[in-house]
Amino acid sequence: MSPVFDWNSGYAHARSPVFARNIVSTSHPLAAQAGLRMLAQGGNAVDAAIACAACMTLVEPCSNGLGSDAFCILWDGQQLHGLNASGTAPAAWTPEHFFKTYGAECRNPPKRGWGGVTVPGAVAGWVALSERFGKLAFADLMAPAIEIAERGYAVPVIVQRKWAMAAALPELTEQPGFAQAFLPGGRVPAVGELFKFPDAACSLRLIAQTRGEAFYRGEIAAAVEAFARETGGAITAADFAAYRPEWVEPLAQDYAGHTLHEIPPNGQGIAALIALGILKHLDLKPHAVDSVFAQHLQIEAMKLAFADVYRYVSEASSMELRAADLLNPDYLRERARLVDPLRAQDFGCGNPVKGGTIYLTAADESGMMVSFIQSNYMGFGSGLVVPGYGVSLQNRGHCFTLQADHPNVVAPGKRPFHTIIPAFLTRDGKPVMSYGVMGGNMQPQGHLQTLVRMLDYGQSPQAACDAPRWRFNEGLSLNVEPHMPAATIEGLRALGHQIGDIHDSYQDFGAGQFIWRLENGAGYVAASDPRRDGAAVGF
Repeated sequence: MSPVFDWNSGYAHARSPVFARNIVSTSHPLAAQAGLRMLAQGGNAVDAAIACAACMTLVEPCSNGLGSDAFCILWDGQQLHGLNASGTAPAAWTPEHFFKTYGAECRNPPKRGWGGVTVPGAVAGWVALSERFGKLAFADLMAPAIEIAERGYAVPVIVQRKWAMAAALPELTEQPGFAQAFLPGGRVPAVGELFKFPDAACSLRLIAQTRGEAFYRGEIAAAVEAFARETGGAITAADFAAYRPEWVEPLAQDYAGHTLHEIPPNGQGIAALIALGILKHLDLKPHAVDSVFAQHLQIEAMKLAFADVYRYVSEASSMELRAADLLNPDYLRERARLVDPLRAQDFGCGNPVKGGTIYLTAADESGMMVSFIQSNYMGFGSGLVVPGYGVSLQNRGHCFTLQADHPNVVAPGKRPFHTIIPAFLTRDGKPVMSYGVMGGNMQPQGHLQTLVRMLDYGQSPQAACDAPRWRFNEGLSLNVEPHMPAATIEGLRALGHQIGDIHDSYQDFGAGQFIWRLENGAGYVAASDPRRDGAAVGF
């Protein structure tokens, strides 16, 4: 049976969940309204998700843009599909290229500027989803975003705060095109101030008119190449033309009578699956939901998962072992034995073979459910914005290593290790929930924590959104949210967890969106996270 939820959150900033037969949940109301508009026009959940995603590039530019990457898991009414729309390295990228350009001491491609820019995959992902599953004309899906870009929108509180923090970093603001695009009048827009983005409207119109061809094999690709040539980049129009998103089969892990699905590597979704596989061997049930030991066991399982993911995960074709090896039940049972219920530990990787992000979700009354995530990485990404086109370019190339013997070493046309991960939950082969959590390595940690709350403790999706979270950093270092019970915080410290300043405003605990399918054809319930300007709407 599915869990019987307690609909009383009990947490300080609880929101009311939204119930509807057609529903959209994302982190900005204007984007949610765009998705609902597509559903009202006869579109399906895929149409709604694409319209939302296009709008999010405008209303939350500090997290994503037209130069983003994306991933998606969707239920088409009969089965699950996965889409990897993460970008690939330019043809010029080799370790030698970076050593020559940035010095022999370089260990990773740089965080900002052209050295981190891989081919953006999000727009190609929108097109691929529309062509295979959409109902409305692709140009219709871009219309709300074009309107927002041209007419402008009032900058909300949380977005403005993130925008201002980014604008305090010279490494971003000094990048070509950044100030012209995101510092109108030489400053960050104020809360409630109108922000227009006509350059992005130009690109969106070209994308709409050509179904993305202008972006990858036309005017926009040529503009990116010219901009790179003028300002020191190696990426070319040929790199854009060669790009294709990839349909993939999601990975799976059974837990508490349900199955969690994640996109396979090059993404880090497998970390959530590994952690759940370990947690199955650690008995949570005797411990209350917000207790010291319930949190400690989840933290240790997550740390073990990250130890393996950071060592072994890369683009699947270059991994030393298979995802199945990391998910082997016998191996995960062994890893679970390393957990000390009374002591925090700093784990190393095991040996399985012996011998700046937005998330949105949409669902419709036909049964289609979409879990979609899109990101520039590290806020505004590379900081580069293509003049005249408003394409802010992501910096996922920074996730490559230049270490020759590592599976994630940079190579031409290769996808880097990726942090953004959509999630999907099924039971007995039927859809249950599309969900995701934003924020770098917080994403699998958020997937784990919220799912445990729902499946093991019967908390509703909205309560799981509202509940306090922890975030593992490295070693024994941990951050927790201020509204975590004080006794739990002190209890974790007593077990050896090194907890940082609980009032550190720079910590990101991963806002999320959730759509849970109700039984007996009653529709869906959606939850949106108070950590951003989340909005769930439906009819």
